[in-house]
Amino acid sequence: MGVGAHAFILLQRLLPQHRLTAAVYWLARRRTPWLKNALIRGFCRLYPIDLAEARIGSAEGYADFNAFFTRALKVGARPLPGDTAALLSPCDGTVSERGTIDGSQVLQARLTAKSHSYSLEALVGDAGRAAPFVGGEFATIYLAPYNYHRVHAPLAGRLTAIHYVPGALYSVNATTVAAVPGLFALNERVVCHFDTAIGPVAVIFVGALNVGSVSLVGLGEITPRRPRTPGAIDLPAVTEFARGAELGHFNMGSTVILLLPPGSVTWLPRIVPRASVRVGAAIGQLAPDASEAPP
Repeated sequence: MGVGAHAFILLQRLLPQHRLTAAVYWLARRRTPWLKNALIRGFCRLYPIDLAEARIGSAEGYADFNAFFTRALKVGARPLPGDTAALLSPCDGTVSERGTIDGSQVLQARLTAKSHSYSLEALVGDAGRAAPFVGGEFATIYLAPYNYHRVHAPLAGRLTAIHYVPGALYSVNATTVAAVPGLFALNERVVCHFDTAIGPVAVIFVGALNVGSVSLVGLGEITPRRPRTPGAIDLPAVTEFARGAELGHFNMGSTVILLLPPGSVTWLPRIVPRASVRVGAAIGQLAPDASEAPP
């Protein structure tokens, strides 16, 4: 790791992460027309934003920057594969890692001399909730600022529990992931547990620098929370989610981690680190005896 990367990590450790994120939260929700339009246009100059798929196709049509950042897609913009045994990508983004969990250790980053990993228990915040995924499968997907930031169900299932795990708000870009051991088990996160045709599945929203807010369908904004203490979150009125249904979104970008039980999926050959994925597209094939019932 070079001098610049060391300096970047040190800066993150010194920054008041939660206060800085709170300031970004406030700014992203200002509805003064000239300010929110300037923020959106400036962002579009920095990043390759494609509004062709968006339900609202102009910067001026959004109430504030956060509404633009969490923009919805047009109905039918992402048709799902007809194969109901396909495991779907829960989000747009780039694959950080995917594969089989080594006992209870989840791979974070492959480095030249060593690799970083973290424990399932630390990730989900409880040994009992981690147990179904020991020796299972995982995928970690990074959402860049220009990606679509809503998260969808990778397969049909019933939401059985939601847990908030407080933590830091380090950046989750490749530089920080390679430099900070156990990063995803250090950052704040919201863990959603589902009962599915293949058994327990977890979809984990990982917070990051400037990403102190996660919203879930039927509940609204889950984080930021005061006080930041771990605990269960009440379930929404509707807990059944069809494959591809929207689960929630990041207010600003971050990372999604998908956990599956042992032997439940075969990853498609193209789903490797640095591969781009799009929500609703197939990323794996469910085990033959685990095809989904119709939603």
